[in-house]
Amino acid sequence: MKALKHFLMSPAAMLGLLLLVGIVGLAVFADLLYPRDPLGLAGRPLQWPNPAGRFLLGTDASGRDIAAQIAHGARTTLLMGVVSTLIAIAIGIVVGAVAGFYGGLTDDVLMRLTEAFQTLPNFILLLVLVVVVGSNITAVTIAIGVVSWPAVARLTRAEFLTLRNREFVQACRTLGLTNRWIIFREVLPNALAPIIVYGSVVMATAILLESALAFLDLSDPNIASWGNLIGQGRKVLRSEWYVSAIPGVAILLTILSVSLVGQGLNDALNPRLRNR
Repeated sequence: MKALKHFLMSPAAMLGLLLLVGIVGLAVFADLLYPRDPLGLAGRPLQWPNPAGRFLLGTDASGRDIAAQIAHGARTTLLMGVVSTLIAIAIGIVVGAVAGFYGGLTDDVLMRLTEAFQTLPNFILLLVLVVVVGSNITAVTIAIGVVSWPAVARLTRAEFLTLRNREFVQACRTLGLTNRWIIFREVLPNALAPIIVYGSVVMATAILLESALAFLDLSDPNIASWGNLIGQGRKVLRSEWYVSAIPGVAILLTILSVSLVGQGLNDALNPRLRNR
């Protein structure tokens, strides 16, 4: 309750939460707001935003409604960000937990594997995976999750190294509980708080990675995506800059909201910060 109260009393966290709720609401009600296909022809190409007209945010170079693409693209962006984050956290937890709990040779092998993944920048490795497995949204989401797990693994390992010799772990061993039970039922729940907080960083990075792929025409072109819209707008950036600027602002607000909520969770779940 103290953590929840501290979170609710944080102006930055509440601002982030309100922004995030608004973006989630836009994604949930996209079909009601814009029931037609967001990638279908809606009017003349490159009409400027007009709040009093038919197209609130204008049209792109193909004559598609930008507002419809923003609404439906919110669903794509959030779903991709959440799923890729869950994939990264799942892989990172398993690798980091096993490495931190067992130590020794197991720790050395898994950490060398983690360092091998971190040798190349995430985006370069992501480009390689997308070229190999394809650029549909499912493949892109899985690829982003696969390249994002090393930092989660190192954080999990650090938490397990501090917890594996605690009294409650020794008591579990005395009772004859299996290592798998101790890892996932006893130690992991005590290590989850910083991992959950770091999930906001992973999600923000995942959104940026997908947008960068779409900007390079390497993401799925058959779905409404903020990154795809930015990529289409680069061809008319000098004259109709709003085509790229509007989805850019949407991405900025989404990442800002996720970051503020993550920071609020960090302050609320960290006793040292909560008691300042």
